[in-house]
Amino acid sequence: MTNILPTMEINNCSLDQLLEQASQSPRLRQSKDMRTSAADSSQRMLNALMPGTQVPVHRHRLTDETVICLKGKIDEIIFEETTDAEGNSHLQETARIHLNPSEGNYGCQVPQNTWHTVEVFEPSVIFEAKDGPYTPATPEDIRNL
Repeated sequence: MTNILPTMEINNCSLDQLLEQASQSPRLRQSKDMRTSAADSSQRMLNALMPGTQVPVHRHRLTDETVICLKGKIDEIIFEETTDAEGNSHLQETARIHLNPSEGNYGCQVPQNTWHTVEVFEPSVIFEAKDGPYTPATPEDIRNL
């Protein structure tokens, strides 16, 4: 007999519970793993984000990232890496994708190796999906502006 996890429902009640947890977190965010086991070969999660949370600018070198906003209002901010005459690397904002399901703007696809972050305007829950197993970000994949 296979060990099957219970069905995971995504509804207003479950999103509100996740937002409540995020509001109590010092980081002002809370994630919920949507994988069926640690051996699952993909990454799927709900991420509740409160205004004021600080998500560092980061990139995923080996996978695209799908972001769907289920509730709330956020901007997905995209950056391009540039190099100045002295050879110093800088990030420059190149796009803001407004995600607000009440306005019909649901999500975006962030290509692999693209620097990005989010700005949160109201309590929000996003669904994130990436290819492959979870790999922690390295210091080379996180930047401060």
